[in-house]
Amino acid sequence: MSKSPSMSSLRLFMQIAHTLSFSETARMTNVSQPALSRTIRLLEETLDVRLFDRNSRNVTLTAAGETLLPIVERLTADFDHAFTSVRQNFAGERGRVVVGALPSVAAGALPGMIAGFQAVYPLVEIILHDHLSGTLYQEMQDRQIDLAITTPPDEDNFRFEPLLEDDYVLVCRTGHPVDLPGAADWSIFADNPFIAMAARSSVRALTDTAFIKAAVGVKPLYECTQLATMGGLLAAGLGISALPQSTLAMLGQVTLVSRPLTAPMISRTIGMAWLADRTLPPAAAAFRQHVVTSWPRPAGSLLGSNDLQD
Repeated sequence: MSKSPSMSSLRLFMQIAHTLSFSETARMTNVSQPALSRTIRLLEETLDVRLFDRNSRNVTLTAAGETLLPIVERLTADFDHAFTSVRQNFAGERGRVVVGALPSVAAGALPGMIAGFQAVYPLVEIILHDHLSGTLYQEMQDRQIDLAITTPPDEDNFRFEPLLEDDYVLVCRTGHPVDLPGAADWSIFADNPFIAMAARSSVRALTDTAFIKAAVGVKPLYECTQLATMGGLLAAGLGISALPQSTLAMLGQVTLVSRPLTAPMISRTIGMAWLADRTLPPAAAAFRQHVVTSWPRPAGSLLGSNDLQD
């Protein structure tokens, strides 16, 4: 089987075909003229054709050379394009990142993060999955997503970088008997109807933890999965609730007020998670760095939510 010509010899052939000068090509490519002539001679031997006719004054392409030139131009262009794409992928400038997020994050701060990233990396495609925390960690385990913005993992095979602490506050209708100045403690829920979120959400898990720490027995009057529903019940004066502060703007009611909750202080941590034993693709690593360094501060005030099931 005959030996294929090298890309470097084809590039030198193309350069001579464009300049029609061995000496000029040698100068431009920083190759000695004897070495250049030897390269072309070996290329002609490999192809078993003569590519140039030349004398002391002129260099011209042969018919075989004219046939070869557009083929070499196309090959080198494809080669350069392919390696440019590879370099961009290695630099995180091109590729695809699959990001998972809690529904609240996906509807809040994350779209701005994605827009800011794509302004710098327009060739990176961002795919967004919005799910509850458990589903996000399973999808990372199955390598269906690269990163997730969620609550901390229960297992140690993930890395987690906190982005914000989202404090819980008491929420009620303006003028409600518990609408008083200053902070409240969790015992206030023992004497007032409690409007809760769905039992399988991380927000509910933390309110349950707070009640245990405060030794308060509370039976939810209503359980909601949507903040719009929660806001309507609260605005109607049907009860009070404890919610992460970041969700307040999404309750959809202007008649609601909040108070800090103490004894105990409770907050949910939201951060960036990824598999500990996986080297992130360059584009995903670039996106992670972008989110960590540019997440809005104070983050909790800008994180929105349209769904309490996270």
